[in-house]
Amino acid sequence: MGINTDVLRALKYGALKVRGEFVWGSNYTFLAQIEYESLTLKGVYKPNRGERPLWDFPAATLARREVAAFLVSEALGWNLVPPTVYRDHGPLGPGSLQLFVEHDPERHYFNFSDEERQRLRPVVLFDLLINNADRKGSHILLDQQNRLWCIDHGLCFHVEDKLRTVIWDFVGESVPERLCGDLVEFKAHLQNPSDASDGLAAQLAPFLNRSEIRALASRGDRFTEKGFFPAPDPSRRPFPWPQI
Repeated sequence: MGINTDVLRALKYGALKVRGEFVWGSNYTFLAQIEYESLTLKGVYKPNRGERPLWDFPAATLARREVAAFLVSEALGWNLVPPTVYRDHGPLGPGSLQLFVEHDPERHYFNFSDEERQRLRPVVLFDLLINNADRKGSHILLDQQNRLWCIDHGLCFHVEDKLRTVIWDFVGESVPERLCGDLVEFKAHLQNPSDASDGLAAQLAPFLNRSEIRALASRGDRFTEKGFFPAPDPSRRPFPWPQI
């Protein structure tokens, strides 16, 4: 299911007002109201100036990584990430703006049913591809229609292996053929020289540097060649903290 272009336009161009703050995260994150033509939406606004400095990620880049994760999810056709844009101007300066997903905050990975967990294979493969360093249990949502969404992708796309996730349910399993096919198509789209001006690599260029885009392509090669879900790396911590 594709993303409504009216929603993307509203996020990009709509009047933006801060209505509250999410207080449990490491960085400043705000609930926003967006009004655009006949649409009134809720959004999650993450201004650059609210980011806590990190030793391993460049300053003021986390919001851009949020947008890159959305673009990759859309290019794969998996539609896991809520619509996300980068706003050059906002109440607290530049930052990312993501459609707020109405959900029950008490529902998360650690209390999903076995059947619900079986739906997470694309999420695991997505995290491997984008090198997600912070897949907590509460970063996986089920909306009011029981659709699966993934949020909080600021700590992704590092050139070094940073994968930290709570989801290790499928270690050693073969990746489903359909998902492997999506990865192959994604890799071809990312590396297609005929798309140099307006292809996926060009879309990602404002949000990731060249080394990060090359590393993304390399991870795509690695996981299509292996064809199975890997085990945690024993040489480093494979889980985020806190896990929820």
